[in-house]
Amino acid sequence: METRAPGLRQRMAGLHAWAGVLAGWLLYAIFITGGISYFREELTQWLRPELPARPAVLDQAAAAQRALATLAQQAAGADRWQIDLPGWRHNVIDASWESGDHRERALLSPADGAVLHPRATHGGEFFYYFHFSLYYLPGTLGRWIVGLCAMMALVVLISGVIVHRRIFSDFFTFRPGKGQRSWLDAHNISSVLGLPFYLMIVYTGLVTLMLTYMPWGAVAAFGQQQARPAMAQAMQARFETPERTGVMVPPAPLAPLMAQAAVRWGDGSIGRVIVSHPGDAASRVALVRGDGGRISVAPAYLLFDGVSGALLDERARSGPALTTWGTGYGLHLGRYADPALRWLYFGSSMLGASMVATGLVLWTVKRRSKPGTSLAWLRFTQAGNAACVAGLPVAVAVFLLANRLLPLGLANREQWEVHGFFLCWGAATVYSGWRGGIAAWRGLWWLGATLWLALPLVDAGLPGRPASELFISFDSAFVAVGLLCLYLGWRTGAATR
Repeated sequence: METRAPGLRQRMAGLHAWAGVLAGWLLYAIFITGGISYFREELTQWLRPELPARPAVLDQAAAAQRALATLAQQAAGADRWQIDLPGWRHNVIDASWESGDHRERALLSPADGAVLHPRATHGGEFFYYFHFSLYYLPGTLGRWIVGLCAMMALVVLISGVIVHRRIFSDFFTFRPGKGQRSWLDAHNISSVLGLPFYLMIVYTGLVTLMLTYMPWGAVAAFGQQQARPAMAQAMQARFETPERTGVMVPPAPLAPLMAQAAVRWGDGSIGRVIVSHPGDAASRVALVRGDGGRISVAPAYLLFDGVSGALLDERARSGPALTTWGTGYGLHLGRYADPALRWLYFGSSMLGASMVATGLVLWTVKRRSKPGTSLAWLRFTQAGNAACVAGLPVAVAVFLLANRLLPLGLANREQWEVHGFFLCWGAATVYSGWRGGIAAWRGLWWLGATLWLALPLVDAGLPGRPASELFISFDSAFVAVGLLCLYLGWRTGAATR
């Protein structure tokens, strides 16, 4: 009797399952840390409680002028000053200066321009950079690994649509307490509900790093040596400046220049001030538009003569290719979004993590009852699932607790926050392999609940902790995550039997 060849849906089902399994653990971590990154500015403020709150009324021109006065004392001989201004999500001025290949950085108060000295921490930037370049790896290698997982995620999403012939009817079906069927229902609901977001975020994630994965167009246009500098100048606020003359002259007042930018872009829309050759007759001042309130992050700036204040160049629009890239990048980062939309981004990322987690558990539940499944492989995947899904929230809580508990004078303090994160995650992996099964899941969820619920208590005992809305909001969020971990620890035992 002739054996019938598997159909398209059967082939796609196998592709869907194996692509998800191979990339699932890292995709889960990317969804979690990427979701946290939508609040990285606010999280950085929480991680630096010594910094003053943002002024109720902020005069950007006055704050920038104070920063210039401080840099004139701190970095008088520098080749370039850069001032990132505070905004509705930033409470301090982030200033940096360059002299040749040497670069320094300082945080300044917008009220008086004084140099601030908060605790050393990577802040929310750690989660942002981890989600696309990982850690402890060369940057390019991490980006290639994440890019490969992103391409596999596209395969998973498209094959999943093909496999689920009743995709919309399954969305309205959930049967709790039914074992494997319940996991499948949860996977279907989380997959369908966030599908447009998943397709957008995965595709635009690849767009943001397109030159890493496909540099050939830039190389063909500009040559091997000039490709990256030329593309960086097109995709960032970079401009040509004349050589330093050695003639010291007073700089032009900054307020009139910023007023011109406000007329074009609106009040409070300047994100950055760049001064090249400060104090020199060849000085240039660039006012760069911030990303808030606009989807595309394609650069827009005004370039002025730093002595006379004359407008030399204006970049207001970009070509179709750069605008397309900037829109994809902007959609991925969500910097344009108001708080409600950023919460939607965050919730969709957590839903994506749920989609991956339920898919991973469903795969092991199916294989557990399938004849011929390798017991060693099954134990490995079950332990890995517990370590990834339940262990990562524990590691995030340890990172936050380390910020509050590590001595302020500890050498490389910011690195030890990160080391604590990975040491905890590694310990969770060892624990999952040792305990295995239900015990590992329960133990990690309950440990996570304990740590997350302890965070507000530790935070409340911090000397001089600001009683601001931001700190209250984070403490409330920590309680919510702790209660969720507690619930999952209670439910997971029964659900994974």
